[in-house]
Amino acid sequence: MSRKAPVGARRPSKARPSNNAIEALISTEAGCEDLPLPAYETEHAAGMDLRAAVREPLTLAPGERAFVPVGIRIALPEGFEAQIRPRSGLATRHGITMLNTPGTIDADYRGEIRLIVINLGQEPYTIQRGDRIAQMIVAPVSRVRWRPVQTLDATTRGDGGFGHSGK
Repeated sequence: MSRKAPVGARRPSKARPSNNAIEALISTEAGCEDLPLPAYETEHAAGMDLRAAVREPLTLAPGERAFVPVGIRIALPEGFEAQIRPRSGLATRHGITMLNTPGTIDADYRGEIRLIVINLGQEPYTIQRGDRIAQMIVAPVSRVRWRPVQTLDATTRGDGGFGHSGK
């Protein structure tokens, strides 16, 4: 039995063939057909760049945060997630990063992907339509079955945390 893809659905790019590639569906939001699909910018890149789907330039003052749409919806296979991470160049040069990093897109989420972007820099920063604003990594996830116990085994670290291992 064949199924029709939803209107606007497109297959992922074949730009990075890999032995461990998975197939996932992607749909472009209305009015975002001008934006490229997420893509690996180099041969061995782990993340695909996401582009801002802002309708008008968006200027973030220092300390300001905003939702930035990327104009796509995805359907990942069961057992996978998409992680949304900042781009290191934007963080280094302008202090632009993502809140809730890494953000998780679950396999059963079908809404438009939107990023929580914050300007931690000293100057206002303007996001233009089509700017590469974040990266997305698709990765397998494990599910846990908890086994309740009265005590846990002892380790050298114990309950030390938050700087416990040194500077």
